[in-house]
Amino acid sequence: MAFNKNSDKETEFGIIRHNFKDRESRDGFERRDNFREPREGFREPRKEFKPRDSFGEKRDGFTRRKTDGDRRTSFGDPDGAPQTAIGGIREVTDLLERSPMQVHRVLFMHQSGNPKLYELQKLAKRAHVHVQQVDSKVLNTYTTQHHGVVALLNEKELLVWEDIREEYFAAKQKGERKLIAVGTNIEDPRNLGACIRSALALGVDLLMLPAKGMCGITPAVARSAAGALDKMKICRPNNLEAAVGELKLAGYQILGLDADTETNLAGFEFNDQAVIAVGGEDVGLPPFIRKQCDAVLRIPMMPEAHSYNASVALSLGLYEYARLRIK
Repeated sequence: MAFNKNSDKETEFGIIRHNFKDRESRDGFERRDNFREPREGFREPRKEFKPRDSFGEKRDGFTRRKTDGDRRTSFGDPDGAPQTAIGGIREVTDLLERSPMQVHRVLFMHQSGNPKLYELQKLAKRAHVHVQQVDSKVLNTYTTQHHGVVALLNEKELLVWEDIREEYFAAKQKGERKLIAVGTNIEDPRNLGACIRSALALGVDLLMLPAKGMCGITPAVARSAAGALDKMKICRPNNLEAAVGELKLAGYQILGLDADTETNLAGFEFNDQAVIAVGGEDVGLPPFIRKQCDAVLRIPMMPEAHSYNASVALSLGLYEYARLRIK
């Protein structure tokens, strides 16, 4: 038997009514064929949110903080913390000339065709600051007033190797105890922050980081370091390989931590002046560090485990050095 759309259909569950227009009210509610005009005092729904680019106002759901110059906050940090950025040719030029060791990286608009940006890129390279070509959309995530360039800042201005190296050379000549840690290829800010925290706790005199291939000293790093960032000496040599080579020539013991070796960390004989280097979890020690090592040390590990992360490996290596020296 056929039913049209205005007919009722009888089933084992009862009668299904298809003519909704003729349905009676139920449960005390009245059916409305048409929507009524808004009642007095009725508030219209909020309009779709549109980001505002004016400085200090909301954009993409975040509130920007007002800072000097064309300083903005970016939201590209791996755990969501804002990273301070400065946009604009004049502003970035001044920053590179005045405080290059506070700049982690400079982002340039790809194929901008602007000769001023080309000159600024040469300035960044002379300051040994890592540069990167990106799409303009990437720059817009930091600020819309970038003029083709944005500098990403470290939370702390790092030390220049040439300004401090004589202190460590002299310590070797005097027989003073010095421990230097080297971190390479560490991309997770929480991992780097944990390295800084352990380095301070275990008596490291200086932490050395490469100019590129690392995350910057972001707010996430500072937070993970739990107050150690301000107290820890951190140096970014223009050429990390050359700096380690200078320490080796000065008589420092150069040691690396890596699973691909037969020498066990436990019970190893350390000199009073030592450099302990660690690499990223996926790549290990870089070749330019490994070839300068007096020994590469293996941390005991169950065969089922894949690897230690960089901060744990560094902590274990530093502890073995410090356990007889820190009371």
